[in-house]
Amino acid sequence: MHVSYLLRVRLPDRPGSLGALAVALGSVGADILSLDVVERETGFAIDDLVVDVEPGALPDTLITAAEALVDVHVDSIRPYTGLLDTHRELELIDHVATAADDRLQVLVDGAPRVLRVGWAAVVEPTPHGVNRLVGSSGAPETHATELPWLPLRRATVLDGQASWAPQVWRDMDTTLAAAPLGDSDRVLMLGRPGGPEFRPSEVARLGYLAGIIATVLG
Repeated sequence: MHVSYLLRVRLPDRPGSLGALAVALGSVGADILSLDVVERETGFAIDDLVVDVEPGALPDTLITAAEALVDVHVDSIRPYTGLLDTHRELELIDHVATAADDRLQVLVDGAPRVLRVGWAAVVEPTPHGVNRLVGSSGAPETHATELPWLPLRRATVLDGQASWAPQVWRDMDTTLAAAPLGDSDRVLMLGRPGGPEFRPSEVARLGYLAGIIATVLG
């Protein structure tokens, strides 16, 4: 059974760059299964690639092969177990809209695959602290007890090393982002243990998705 990895790669935004990367990864036995353009800036692109490798293949081999190319840098690499599809957001919105109950749980269960993060949770402030309404299977058991950045009015990157973040989150170098679910104080929080950082385009995508989901939830 093959193993899949998700690579976030920074490469020159010019013709032939992706082809050269595919050849380099192929030379160490990796097949590219999917590619998402995360962001484009002047002269370079940030791409997410899901690659398939033989069992026992070392992730370092993929990094070495990619970074042997001029101006190519691997931002992160991690195991990938999600399903591949080209309409992830639409599928998640449909699942939330048609769920008979526990629609927030459906949201956080699907968000990690759609937004390519480690975990998701919906939280809200209370007079006595923070209430985690639901969390995905990968959400940390240790909860934040205060969220000084609430109320939140737009999707944003959070400081994962701030004092409000539980120590275990900080120890795992978890990068964080959150977006409001409509006009309530509830927010959808995302975590990536070990990174990478959230790109501005990913934060915008999170905001759009959270806004649509909030409308579906009514």
